[in-house]
Amino acid sequence: MRCTRLKMSVQVIAAALSLLLAASSYADDSVTGDKGSDMVLDLVITRPFGLVATVVGTAVFVVALPFSIPSGNVKETADVLVKRPLVYTFDRPLGEFERCGADRHPC
Repeated sequence: MRCTRLKMSVQVIAAALSLLLAASSYADDSVTGDKGSDMVLDLVITRPFGLVATVVGTAVFVVALPFSIPSGNVKETADVLVKRPLVYTFDRPLGEFERCGADRHPC
């Protein structure tokens, strides 16, 4: 029964995402066509995934540190694996998917 609930949840999420992607094909400046829906989508789906990406990126950065120190690209590795997901998750206005950071440059 638990497996059935999981399958059903995955199917509902996939259907919702496909509807959002279809809506974004005709929206000019928003993903769903409505700013409020963009904010909800950002809060419920994108931000949690950004938080997971930040945590996983930090772990990968720590594991990759012995390899990036000798090659001299610690700053670039930290930027890609930690800083970008962190900025995208916490420093971007709610509902703004294309711009992030204090200087509003694309991530």
